[in-house]
Amino acid sequence: MARRETWHIFCTVVDNFGDIGVTWRLARQLIREQGRSVTLWVDDLESFSRIEPAIDPSKTYQQVGGANIRRWHSAFPDVEPADVVIEAFACHLPEKYVMRMAKQTPRAAWINLEYLCAEKWIEESHMLPSPHPHLPLTKYFFFPGFTAKTGGLLRERDVIARRDALWADAKAQRDFWASIDVPADTGDAVRVSLFGYKNSGLASLLDAWVGGPNPVLCLLPESPLAQDAQAHLGSTSRRLERGQLAIHILPFMPQDDYDTLLALCDINFVRGEDSFLRAQWAGKPFIWHIYPQADEAHLPKLEAFLDLYTAHLDPASTARVKYAWHHWNLGQDMRAPWRDFAAGRGVLEPYGADWASRLAASPSLAEKLADFVDKLL
Repeated sequence: MARRETWHIFCTVVDNFGDIGVTWRLARQLIREQGRSVTLWVDDLESFSRIEPAIDPSKTYQQVGGANIRRWHSAFPDVEPADVVIEAFACHLPEKYVMRMAKQTPRAAWINLEYLCAEKWIEESHMLPSPHPHLPLTKYFFFPGFTAKTGGLLRERDVIARRDALWADAKAQRDFWASIDVPADTGDAVRVSLFGYKNSGLASLLDAWVGGPNPVLCLLPESPLAQDAQAHLGSTSRRLERGQLAIHILPFMPQDDYDTLLALCDINFVRGEDSFLRAQWAGKPFIWHIYPQADEAHLPKLEAFLDLYTAHLDPASTARVKYAWHHWNLGQDMRAPWRDFAAGRGVLEPYGADWASRLAASPSLAEKLADFVDKLL
């Protein structure tokens, strides 16, 4: 049995769902698979509750899924620091908490968990120490990534087995579609999940679906993007039909249900970090909308992943993936890129499943993080 040292994970919710989505998955995996005792400090329980319905946003303290959930107020309580302290995505710990860490004996393992990235430079920065300028504390930078020299990927041990079992279980598939009020049998319609940031390419994508040669069923979570789709199609209804397109606007789902949605759709549009990685475990063709940054600083990160993801693809398939991803991320006309991307499903579907299996052969983020902490303590 793994050690039962205490872990505190701190999360500030920046874009509503990505940061809390990642930290909540990590907390659950550390508890279930590594036997750790985890407290998750979160500043926005309202957003948290949209992906985990068991969360009560009115409570300062609660226990959910084996984790202690604490609301992170500006007036931070006087608590004993944990043995392991994780700053998720460079959030800043409360000053009084850091001062207490400096007085601990032995010192806590202090880790800055960085964003997932495919750029090569993270291999040199992974696990580097950063001494505090004034206090006897050292923080370590931990970079999730796709190669052996990084911190690995957030993944449950059985993620591939559960997905494959779902693919083989027709009843489970019917039950899922019924649970979200979506028809299980839609003929030859292409099922597309559409989750993204606001995008000037949306109107052209919708037009491509409306006037395309094949029917499309679009499953669109509640979001500003969904509101833009309604505005473009001239309706506030949650069920829209125009030409070859049918749209179902869905309420936000618990994470496990969203994972099921990705696994059962034919093509997935995803955004940020959490849904980006879950689309890869789903093993289906996908288009990623990376989080936009000032001065287009996000585009080299996009290119780094595209180069890695397409490394084993044939040139024609590589070109169609990059064509669609570039146009979507730049907010450009999506009509031709969509037709080209959809036409490549015969190659991209088995490739996606193979890509997921190759990634799953390496140790997960939770495993690598637990191992690193064990060596520090």
